[in-house]
Amino acid sequence: MRKIILVVISVVFSLVLSACGGNGDGDKEITIGSKTFTEQYLFAKISTLLLEEEGFDVEETTDLGSTALRQALENKQVDLTWDYVGTGLVTYLGEDPMTDPQAAFETLNDIDQSDNEIVWTNLNDVDNTYTLMMREDHAEELGIRTISDLAEHVNENPEDLSIATNAEFYNRDDGLPGVEVAYDFEFPDANVNEMDTGLTYKALRDEEVDVAVGFATDGRIEAFGFVNLEDDQSFFPSYNAAAAMTTETYEAYPEIEEIFAPLDDLLTSETMRELNYEVDIEERSVDEVAREFLVGNDLIEE
Repeated sequence: MRKIILVVISVVFSLVLSACGGNGDGDKEITIGSKTFTEQYLFAKISTLLLEEEGFDVEETTDLGSTALRQALENKQVDLTWDYVGTGLVTYLGEDPMTDPQAAFETLNDIDQSDNEIVWTNLNDVDNTYTLMMREDHAEELGIRTISDLAEHVNENPEDLSIATNAEFYNRDDGLPGVEVAYDFEFPDANVNEMDTGLTYKALRDEEVDVAVGFATDGRIEAFGFVNLEDDQSFFPSYNAAAAMTTETYEAYPEIEEIFAPLDDLLTSETMRELNYEVDIEERSVDEVAREFLVGNDLIEE
């Protein structure tokens, strides 16, 4: 009987030890949320792999719209996500847009920490801002490299170029109306084609339009031979990416900011376009592309 008791105690003791620390770090659980497009899936997977390397137990909650994801973060259903400072400042907080990413990041952080207990960290150079795109060969033919060049061409040849835009960009002050005011030009109504965001790339590729609205880090820009027209008057606000987490998460796991620190320099708009390209055009899995990126930069073991 005594032997049985000792065995039971030993088993229980082993289970307790296992539960308290299998990896030596104790229980470190975190839920990462993401929106519904490739870049967000990549951010979530990169974060998951980095945190798992450091002993975290990570759950991913994907395919949330901006509003749903923000609510999940505020309600602590999600502990951490990657979002964009322009979205945070303008959409979530109702503040005026800012073109300087560092200033936008600092303003956003000040307000969000005090009002909503959300901390933003690890600002990087991935700027998922709006962009006006043209087919590169067509842009070169017309000598258009900047939005100022585009404005000059439209003013001199008002019926010459057509544009594809989504409904949101067509109506927002920081969209087409604002661009036209800032750069002093206007597409004729008959030359504006409104469609879903994904279709703008296809319409431009298929030469159904001459200019299209897109997002600067989309992998299709390179794949389809497009060029982003330079916003030479810095009209579009900063949509640089940063990690956003609850204050509770930030205080419980202050090491997260340091774990993500290498991404501050490694992630740029160009790098993200390449990663998006691998998923969207080469049809590789998000997990495979994220893992290859981290292994290639010596951030996780192969």
